[in-house]
Amino acid sequence: MLAAKICAIVIFLLMFGAIITEVLERHITTLVAGLATMVVVFGICMHSVDAIIKTLNLKALVTLGFWYGGGEESFGINWATIIFIAGMTVMVEGMGHSGFFEWLCLKIAKLVNYKTVALLVCFMAMSAFLAMFIDSITVIMFLAAVTITLAKTLRFDPVPIVLAEIFCANLGGSATMCGDPPNIIIGTALGYSFFDFVTNTGAIAGIALIVVMLYFFIVMRKPLKQSELDRPADIVYPNPADCIKNKKGFIGSVIVFLTIVALLVTHSITELSVATIGVFATIITIINLLVSFGFDDVKVVLKKVDYKTLLFFVGLFVVVAGLEETGCLALVANFIGKVSGGNILVMIAIIIWLSAILSAFVDNIPFAATMVPVIQAMAASTGVPLETLAWTLALGTDIGGSATPIGASANVVGTSLIAKAGHPVGWGKYCKYNAPATVIVITICMLSLFVKYA
Repeated sequence: MLAAKICAIVIFLLMFGAIITEVLERHITTLVAGLATMVVVFGICMHSVDAIIKTLNLKALVTLGFWYGGGEESFGINWATIIFIAGMTVMVEGMGHSGFFEWLCLKIAKLVNYKTVALLVCFMAMSAFLAMFIDSITVIMFLAAVTITLAKTLRFDPVPIVLAEIFCANLGGSATMCGDPPNIIIGTALGYSFFDFVTNTGAIAGIALIVVMLYFFIVMRKPLKQSELDRPADIVYPNPADCIKNKKGFIGSVIVFLTIVALLVTHSITELSVATIGVFATIITIINLLVSFGFDDVKVVLKKVDYKTLLFFVGLFVVVAGLEETGCLALVANFIGKVSGGNILVMIAIIIWLSAILSAFVDNIPFAATMVPVIQAMAASTGVPLETLAWTLALGTDIGGSATPIGASANVVGTSLIAKAGHPVGWGKYCKYNAPATVIVITICMLSLFVKYA
């Protein structure tokens, strides 16, 4: 098993290095790394066909619990996440095809008199608020599309604003139980409710949001203001109503969007899984396109789906499964329990920073699932309140993922949308803005936890 651990770590580090240096397209990098994990770690080192089958997780697709009533699987390839992202992508592309995003962005621009700095503030607040109730991936899909479309009209660089939106979406998601997958894992495993999260992680996230909005305002104000000053004086702003080329399709796309939002907000009540919602989003979007536009338009929309991002997730999930199956993530979790001893302040500091750092590079869903039994054991052995450790873990895993382009699903989707629009975002540019913001917010969260629970 030692050889398997070493190989899993080496493969992960090589994959990570290749993604940073961008020597290959990232979906190719993760797929190659995933294949290496299957062959070297599971095959040669572990001689375990069961590990391969478990990681591929194909059985989940034919079980009732995957589509209705059961939780989302957190080991191996998370098909629910992939299907959901695919469905949301089809929906967003369908809405864009109807002119919805262009209409919306021009409406918002008109309300703030086309001031780019005002747009930054409005979109950050909107991103955080919506992510409290809607999956952050969905929030970023349509907000990034709005920003990119608006940037073409107002002639500013959309990258800084989209990166701020990504960060605020992850921060807003930490405020509620349904806002981020790790919160769902923690809440269901420990029996916490929606309002338990709102009054604990939500209160802290609210404080952090004010500070981080000020940070992004200070960092991005000058270049955005300059783009506004450089804007041609004779620029003609189109009428938002002119963006609606097919009224039936436009109204249909709005109904599709509101329906999916309602399903996402109420999915804990209806027990429909996000995979089911993703499939439903695809079906009703295609129906709307067929009725309003025609079959050719359906083909155009489906061709715009970012299949490379979906493949990126497949490979990434396999590599992370190698770390989990070999016990690497469990070793990290056990380390926290030993080093912290019985000091609650040390526990909070170690859990939040280690969770944040690891979540920046390793998918936070399996890490959160691994850490839940660890904090339960720590609470039982030390007498530290379990809820204190739970909120610490939630904040660390949710917010830490904002630091890098691969730390959270919203990051991957958002940067992919920018790249498709002709604005590729490398690790350097991404981390320049969001890594300092992550450090600031994690520090605020740690100090708030000290004051509130220690």
